[in-house]
Amino acid sequence: MGEVDLLEQVQAVAAAGAEAGRGPLPHAVEGEDGGVGEGRGEKGAGGVRFVVFAEIEVVRAAAARRFQGLTKFKPARHDRIGVGGYGKVRAAGRRLLQLVPDEASVVRNLRVRGENLFPPHQHADGSAALAEIEQRNRILGDSAPFGIFTLDRTGQITGLNNKMRTIIGWPDGPIPPGANAFYLAVFVAAGVSDDLHQCLKTGRPAIKAHPCVNRQDECLELRFHMSPVLNDTGTADGVIVFVEDFSVMKHAAEAVRESDHRYHVLFHSAPVAMIERDASELKRHLEQLRTDGISDLHSYFHQNPQEVTRCMGLIKTVNCNTAFLDLMEAQTWDEIDSGFKMTNSPEDFMRMAREIILMVADGNLSHEREDTFLTLKGTQKSILSKSLPLYGHEDTFSRILIAMVDISKRKQAEEALRASEQRFREQALRDNLTGLYNRRYLYQSLTDLIEHAKANGSVVSVIFMDLDRFKSVVDTYGHLNGSRTIKEVGTTIRETLEKPAYAVAYAGDEFVVVLPDFDQAQAVEQAKKIQARISNHVFLRDQGFEVSIQSSFGVATFPYHADDMTNLLATADQALFDAKRSGKDTIKSAKDIGS
Repeated sequence: MGEVDLLEQVQAVAAAGAEAGRGPLPHAVEGEDGGVGEGRGEKGAGGVRFVVFAEIEVVRAAAARRFQGLTKFKPARHDRIGVGGYGKVRAAGRRLLQLVPDEASVVRNLRVRGENLFPPHQHADGSAALAEIEQRNRILGDSAPFGIFTLDRTGQITGLNNKMRTIIGWPDGPIPPGANAFYLAVFVAAGVSDDLHQCLKTGRPAIKAHPCVNRQDECLELRFHMSPVLNDTGTADGVIVFVEDFSVMKHAAEAVRESDHRYHVLFHSAPVAMIERDASELKRHLEQLRTDGISDLHSYFHQNPQEVTRCMGLIKTVNCNTAFLDLMEAQTWDEIDSGFKMTNSPEDFMRMAREIILMVADGNLSHEREDTFLTLKGTQKSILSKSLPLYGHEDTFSRILIAMVDISKRKQAEEALRASEQRFREQALRDNLTGLYNRRYLYQSLTDLIEHAKANGSVVSVIFMDLDRFKSVVDTYGHLNGSRTIKEVGTTIRETLEKPAYAVAYAGDEFVVVLPDFDQAQAVEQAKKIQARISNHVFLRDQGFEVSIQSSFGVATFPYHADDMTNLLATADQALFDAKRSGKDTIKSAKDIGS
């Protein structure tokens, strides 16, 4: 297709399509120089659209003669070029050439996308459009997150964006005269200049990574994407280069590696026992159970204990440190994996396992817990463990750090302290001579028992007793043997009682017996048993004597004889007084007072 009839033929195609009024209309056109093209025309909302495909050489020849400034043109394909648009004729290629004619003239403006092959001074009539394109290209290039620069065959830098200026360390403003990429110190030192030479020489793109030091002495890790600009002969007239600065990424990766190294050093050298576990598989399994409709996992695992064992098997051990091996009294993890018992009994294991599984289900892994276990050598130990997911693994639970502290000695000390405190409390509430409870305990305990009886409709009985003619024992055998006799009486009373009943050394040779849930009749029977045991016992035998003791008793019952602790003791005491007045070695109940 020749230059003269190029546009006319295209318009003819469009007109034919418009007249037909029906969709795309295939149409063949032939130029006067033998070039053959295919075209189609269609009517649309924006006017008449026409597209023509012509032999590339024909289009190049026509355009070269019409636009004297056109010296280079390389389309995307070597054999054909598309021309088309609404009221426009376009030629599209690798460096896209767009011809925009108005109704009166063939060409009004010339735009070039990509490399500008048409200097503005050669096309005065298209300067405005070219300026617009250049402005757009600058905005596009300067907004790019990577550096861009171009150079010609001689190495002269013909353009660069702001990002590239920052990378090199160049100030804003025009490109310095003689700025040659082949001799730029930054590039020469890094070996980039050699790669640029090679790209121009071979005409093949290349990607190279180089460490560079810019004018501000900043160490940068750069990746150069070099693409040659080829002419009609296939040789490179220049190179366009895209530059990635992955310094931050590399430094971050190095920081991660360094941090990971420090972590492992600290992990393995830490004096605290630590273990890393992977609970991601368990987490996925629990999520699947919920998807399957199991909402109450607590009940589910109670009803399906075999599932507890299975779920615990989904937790994998990733790593453990030396302190953990020492804690387990093991040499390697394999030993622990085969013989470690986390708890002392199957029941304790199931309880602990359910707790761990439910914590994973709830996403609550940052917790403390105390457990006991047996080491490989059978040593029972108490541990305090603290677990938390490592950074970056909070959602998957793929890495959980568990730190363990041996608190066995602390637990032993705490147990000893509790025992000591208990002994102290017992001593504070017991009589030093007999070992029976004292009056302080009596008043506290009896008050509580009466309140409980009020709330539950139950009864409480008390026995007030003392020894008959005990003064004669002291006068005959001395005060020391008198104290021994009191101690033997206390032992005899205690051996007669069954819990929750208890005895109190009230004062001197006086004793009180408290009988929860005993009515009056039962209390009187208990008094008879104590009376018989005392009467039948021979006292001071270990001192070489044989002493017989008789005793008297007063019995009172809540709520029948009194409504509080004070009145109940007073009533029993009054019954005792009546018993001693009536002849000693006697038992009187509150109902018998005055009889």
